[in-house]
Amino acid sequence: MCGICCVVSLSAHPPSTCLLEKAVLGHLRRRGPDSSQHLVKSVPHCPHHCLFSGHVLHLRGEMTPQPVEDLTSGNVFLWNGEVFDGIAITSEENDTQFIFRQLCSCSSESDVLSLLSSIRGPWSFIFYQASSHYLWFGRDCFGRRSLLWQFNEELDKVLILSSVSSASDPPWWEVPASGIFRIDLQDCGTSKAVALTLHPWKYPSKENTVEEVAICDLSVISRHLPTHVALVINESHALFAPVTPLNKEIHDMPEESQCFDCTKIVADVSVLQMFLAEDHRKKIVHQFIDVLSTSVKRRVLCLVRDNDPLRGKMPGAASRKPRVAILFSGGIDSVVIATLADRHVPLEEPIDLLNVAFKLPEQNSQSISNRKPSKGKKQLPPSLECFNGNNTVTCSSLASFNVPDRITGRAGLEELRNINPSRSWNFVEINVTVEDLKEMRQKHISHLVYPLDTVLDDSIGCAVWFASRGEGLVTHQGDTRPYKSPAKVVLTGIGADEQLAGYSRHRVCFKNHGLAGLNEELEMELGRISSRNLGRDDRVIGDHGKEASSSNSLAVKYIDSR
Repeated sequence: MCGICCVVSLSAHPPSTCLLEKAVLGHLRRRGPDSSQHLVKSVPHCPHHCLFSGHVLHLRGEMTPQPVEDLTSGNVFLWNGEVFDGIAITSEENDTQFIFRQLCSCSSESDVLSLLSSIRGPWSFIFYQASSHYLWFGRDCFGRRSLLWQFNEELDKVLILSSVSSASDPPWWEVPASGIFRIDLQDCGTSKAVALTLHPWKYPSKENTVEEVAICDLSVISRHLPTHVALVINESHALFAPVTPLNKEIHDMPEESQCFDCTKIVADVSVLQMFLAEDHRKKIVHQFIDVLSTSVKRRVLCLVRDNDPLRGKMPGAASRKPRVAILFSGGIDSVVIATLADRHVPLEEPIDLLNVAFKLPEQNSQSISNRKPSKGKKQLPPSLECFNGNNTVTCSSLASFNVPDRITGRAGLEELRNINPSRSWNFVEINVTVEDLKEMRQKHISHLVYPLDTVLDDSIGCAVWFASRGEGLVTHQGDTRPYKSPAKVVLTGIGADEQLAGYSRHRVCFKNHGLAGLNEELEMELGRISSRNLGRDDRVIGDHGKEASSSNSLAVKYIDSR
């Protein structure tokens, strides 16, 4: 995860870092703790200037400070992303350097778009092409990396692009993941106005035709643009999405299951076994697991690894520090991702399971702590003594954090230990008080969720921010101590519900409209996912100098294969 920013000026004087709000600059540095630097690009006798600001989180290959400049061509590049497939690059290569070299070799617009079409992985970028005075920028078609824009009437900062912002006037908006944007800075400098050209994503199809990806309504883009900003759509069909249209074909149910009304089935093990008895479905399930496993493998192995000792040694812990963490509620998505990560992360390397709990009101916590365990249910022993910061806290106070996700998280931990008892699993209990929530929401979280502003955005943003920070309690052999996860990569189940019909509204849709109706609903979910949550979660997790890898990122190859 990196923080990238560009300020476009059409004034006579080159821009300086003072044009960047102090808060925005601080937020960018939090995203890229390994390197921060700036570059002002001015061209003699040209009425435009650009300030580029790059902040790097180093994950693979040789450490490469940003922005990257080619002194021969004058090109400048900012990259926040990962290349996992589509072009020939090894896990040891630095993808920033590789993509920049490829872009510098492009001699036409179609070359640039063809290169971007071939990349498989999450990304956002800003590229100044000096020969044509073009500024290219955009996000992958799912919007898995954040990029925001702000337009101003002041010529010294007519446009600001940034991974993260602060609430200010004029407002910021997410750069739509509808395609790649291009600005002719030479023309803009002459007219003293910004004109955008959008190259929209297109679906490739088996019939050698193309159709537009319905990721974002173009009228919505125009509605958020100031009146002094023009938008032109380029229909060159040169930018292809990495996936084909959603396959909505419905296969027949096996004969033994046709007597059931699918809309009234209550899922249990026997129903799932019946479902998997049909060969085609069984094949698809195995295909999904295999592709998801390969994607997890690619993500967890494309990391710089050394023999640094574990930060803050724990009794009984492995000697190597964790490189991978998982947002872990104990739900099926997080347990599956943890199980697949266990297949590929080196055995001597611990895996951090980040489990967040917000303090319950006193009355609720007492009722939960006094509740008798159900028959047949395991009762997990509480720690005898716990730590919260520098203060010792007795285990009686932990009842306030026995929320459903904590309970299912502990149960999920037991399942993982049964699957691989040789693995060191760090179950990080992250306990958030009302005071912590109030302070951090105001200090950090609100500007990360922005420009999204719903109650749900705030709720999810708070949970993801505290969880991905990774500060909590870890217990090894009965010894509970404070712990902060050093992992730079955070795997999440975000996006799984949209892809696999995990919301209650999907059950209602299936009940009312059957599989055909559910397919339509899921198509709509995937079509709007770039504007709903992925950019937000990238900003929230990146605030800790960590990279988010969502279920949507992990399953894209599977979607493509369908």
